[in-house]
Amino acid sequence: MLIQNDKVVTMHYHLTDPDGQVLDSSRGSDPLTYLHGAGHLIRGLEQALTGLDVGATKTVEVAPADAYGEHDADGMHTVPRQELAGIENLQVGMQLQGRRPSGETVTFFVVEIREHEVMLDPNHPLAGVALTFDIEILDIRDATAEELSHGHVHGEGGHHH
Repeated sequence: MLIQNDKVVTMHYHLTDPDGQVLDSSRGSDPLTYLHGAGHLIRGLEQALTGLDVGATKTVEVAPADAYGEHDADGMHTVPRQELAGIENLQVGMQLQGRRPSGETVTFFVVEIREHEVMLDPNHPLAGVALTFDIEILDIRDATAEELSHGHVHGEGGHHH
């Protein structure tokens, strides 16, 4: 069985940046199981996995445009610290939800906290970073009707959320 949309895929992965720094890995822990074609992986990785079979190993290099996008320095902005006074334990790295003037919801990352202002960045921390995945496909199966209708994988025995 080959990886294609509506298949449940179980795989191990090892993710590094261009300097070889490990960003994430399933090695030594549970593998990742996902519903292929449901948008749970970054676009470049999902495209590279399409057509692989159980037992396949592959190194996949994903350009920023097919991962978390290019870094947009114009999106960064500063807000008065008092606007965030209701947030307990505000700290660098925190994710905050906000709205653009258009009404679109956006996630901001706190990148700097000063005495009277806070710098927010709408870019994902890996925006602008080329990513390298070493993957091993462990299992592929048909998704159940319930998984397809919910758009994600369920654990053994069915629905668990």
